Amino acid sequence: MKSTQQGFTLVEIAIVLIIIGVMLGGVLKGQELVGSAKAKSLANDFRQVPLFIYGYQDKYRRIPGDDVSAVANVSAPAAHTGNGDGVIGGNWDDKANGSEAVLFWEHVRLANLASGSTDFTSATDNTPSLPTNTEGGRIGIQGRPPIAGMRGIHFVCSTGITGKLARLLDLSLDDGNALRGSMMAVRATTSTANSTAATPNPPPAEAYDDALAYTVCMSA
Repeated sequence: MKSTQQGFTLVEIAIVLIIIGVMLGGVLKGQELVGSAKAKSLANDFRQVPLFIYGYQDKYRRIPGDDVSAVANVSAPAAHTGNGDGVIGGNWDDKANGSEAVLFWEHVRLANLASGSTDFTSATDNTPSLPTNTEGGRIGIQGRPPIAGMRGIHFVCSTGITGKLARLLDLSLDDGNALRGSMMAVRATTSTANSTAATPNPPPAEAYDDALAYTVCMSA
């Protein structure tokens, strides 16, 4: 007896290729939607922080973190007050209570303007209490420009953001350019500590690279 083997017909192969194409398209679309949702979440972080500042100033006529009357205003511990100089001192990614950038989060939460833990007992306890973004990177605020060329009074920074998300975020809130505007970025590995004559602010990144992670900062 002879056995015959039949291969796939062109029609069958075409159907399989169409199915694979549809599946790949669905995966890519899903990734696009996830990226868009993350960008919106990151943008919301930047939009909320100024509202915390304005809400606190409206209630207490002080800047959160810098509030020298935080004990009376929001029942903060005696040592957890600012110096009242009108600037949020320290660096946005600080952890210790000596920094007004840390006290900022304690004050706005005690004022019921923001949700989250009010346990700011020590640097160790502060770490889980400090806010993070959708990528797991820190969010913070400071009163001095973190990147060369930035202008403003308060500066919100968020780190660990991929180049693709950083570009979407910048397009959503500014001009999509890492080099200029109210939103700028540096590599996530670059220090943005308050500048001195010996260590000036780092320059902004030339362009967003999808393969890299960034610290994105915006004047509030």
